[in-house]
Amino acid sequence: MSVNSLVLGRDTSALLQDWHSVAKLIDHTLVGPAATGGDVIKLCSEAKRFGFLSVMVNPVWVAMAAAQVHGTAVKVGTVVGFPLGANLTVTKLAEAEAAVQNGAHELDMMINIGALKGGDRVLVQTEIRSLAKHAHSHGAILKVIIETALLNQEEKILACALAQDSGADFVKTSTGFAASGATAADVALMRGVVGHSMGVKAAGGIRTAAQLAEMVDAGANRIGASASVAIVRELGASGSE
Repeated sequence: MSVNSLVLGRDTSALLQDWHSVAKLIDHTLVGPAATGGDVIKLCSEAKRFGFLSVMVNPVWVAMAAAQVHGTAVKVGTVVGFPLGANLTVTKLAEAEAAVQNGAHELDMMINIGALKGGDRVLVQTEIRSLAKHAHSHGAILKVIIETALLNQEEKILACALAQDSGADFVKTSTGFAASGATAADVALMRGVVGHSMGVKAAGGIRTAAQLAEMVDAGANRIGASASVAIVRELGASGSE
């Protein structure tokens, strides 16, 4: 993977002076169960207006989102095995295939937490490798959600190492459905494990520019947020842009 969006080493205070640059770090996210087609159209409109890197939607809305952002720089992302991760690998692969066929550029896959905690490294690694290979064959990228709130320190390190060894493009902190979301400490730990060879996405509970900056300082180069518009407006973006 070309980690061309890395902001590591950049002065975060300078980054926050340019809301356009901040927007390019954000996956504008709507993955709640009550999201409607109208909500997805609004999400896509906001992404185009403010220049967010992508929209992240549930699988049922991928085709609609792809149509809405067609011809723009906004990418379409979706979730796989979400939010529990306990699906069969074949089910996750089928989800991934449908997603890329419908226009997804990015797949955020939930890791099999039970297999990881139970010591079944082979299952975890085989699954990630299969999904990464499938995504890459379609020109898409794979982010692996490790759900840090459910893991101890050793398990977080192992999850990141397995994702890296299996060819994933990003590791991601959270689904946003667990008891807690992203923390700077977890982001720093994840970045320490994967180095500069892959991305780190912080997601879950990031609602302000200060929280975003904290995650970037810790090593995140992608942010998942549903409060994206509020964040860039806090930094000076106007609703008319």
